[in-house]
Order: sequence, then C-alpha cells, then structure tokens
Amino acid sequence: MAGKDRILVLGPTGAIGRHIVWASVKAGNPTYVLVRDTPSTVNKPRLVTAANPETRDELLQNFQNAGVFLIQGDMNDHQSLVNAIKQVDVVICSFGRLLIEDQVKIIAAIKEAGNIKRFFPSEFGLDVDRHDAVEPVREVFEEKAKIRRVIEAEGVPYTYLCCHAFTGYFLRNLAQIDITVPPRDKIYIQGDGNVKGAYVTEADVGTYTVEAVNDPNTLNKAVHIRLPANYLTLNEIVSLWEKKIGKSLEKIYVPEEKVLKDIQGK
Repeated sequence: MAGKDRILVLGPTGAIGRHIVWASVKAGNPTYVLVRDTPSTVNKPRLVTAANPETRDELLQNFQNAGVFLIQGDMNDHQSLVNAIKQVDVVICSFGRLLIEDQVKIIAAIKEAGNIKRFFPSEFGLDVDRHDAVEPVREVFEEKAKIRRVIEAEGVPYTYLCCHAFTGYFLRNLAQIDITVPPRDKIYIQGDGNVKGAYVTEADVGTYTVEAVNDPNTLNKAVHIRLPANYLTLNEIVSLWEKKIGKSLEKIYVPEEKVLKDIQGK
C-alpha cells in the first residue's frame, strides 16, 4: 500500500500553520516545514500571541523532536522554494495577511517543480468568492480571490479550505476590543447580536486541512467546515459565557449604522 502524501507547510509557526503541522504529524503524513534563517519582524496581534505562547525557537525544536523535517529556505528565494517543493507531494500555505499576494511566487515554484498533487493556498476564513464584506476586509478577500484565479489559470491542482471564524481569535475575548480574555462585567455587541457565525478551533482547522489532503474527493474544490453545534449568534455565545461564570453581563448594543461608520472612520 502506498504511503501517505508528504506535506510541506509554509508559515509553520503562525497561528494556523502550527496546528496544520501537528495535525499532519498526528495523521502520519511525512511532514516538512520551510524555515527562514531570520524570523519575521511582523508583530502578531495580542490575541494570537495570547493563544500561542510558545516562542518560534521552542516550536521549531518541538517540531524536530516530533520528526518534522525542517528545510532552510525563503519564499523570496525561488530556487530554495523549488528545491523544497520537489521533496513533497502537497503544499499548504498558511501565510498571514501581508503575504497573500506573494503566493504567486509559490505557484511559480510549483509549476517549475512539476510534482505537486495539491496546493492549499492561504484561505481558512470565509469563502472569498461568496461574501458581502465591507472594507477593509473586502480588500483581503479580493487578494485571496485573485490568487484563486492564478491557481486555476495555471492548472495547479488545489483545495480551498473555508473554516470561517477561529475561536482563538474571535471568541477568546468575545469580539471585544483591546482585551485578550472574555469580559466579566459588560460587553459590547455589534448590531442586534442575532447573526449566526460558524466557529472552529484552530486545532480543528489543522485536523480538517490534513483530512482534506488525504481525501481525493476534495481535489479542485472549496471545502467548507461548519460544525452544527458551533453555528451560533453572539447573543447565544454570551449566554453560554454567563452560565459558565454564573453572572449576567451588562449588554451594550452598537447599531449597525454606527459600526459601519466607525469602520470607515467617519
């Protein structure tokens, strides 16, 4: 019986990438990560740091201890990227917001390598071909949609994984500004709080990503992860939190019109 596909994770120390690496190891896929000589100087949001306290060096050492293959290289070094890609079967990118458009470099390297069975671009949120988002997030979705079109035009086999809202980012503070833990006194709720959202843990994003790698039915498709029990409104989430702490919160509802004006800086 043929062995499982070899997986290369780009952006392996990020909020999502690290979970994809661990899920790949757990699933028994030979796992590779691309590591730069110098770490990124981009400051991570406080919520991301709070949810992932391991340092980069600690994480990479833990990867090595678990049998992950560390490959020195850089996305901006085309030949090192091609050399890394030639060692694997599947490439999964989990780059952050600032590097979305740079994925064209990965696509070019995949085309030159000529051996990749599947490419997972950095998605993991809403389906960027089906949304009604406003700025500034609309710009991000448009960038991701452009990458989809390049992948399809180049004939690169793909899977787009749409996981919607991460619990570590959106639920850790119940969508409040400038805090990293849930409030215990009062909470600001955007709109009427009755719009449902699909929430998933970052660890489950990793698990479902690797499950998609190992499932041929996901080839050249957008795969949506929506867990029925985690499809909730913010009002429902707040109610669950109130039950947990045994206390009712003061609820301040912010009208949709004000939310949109605040986003636009008006």
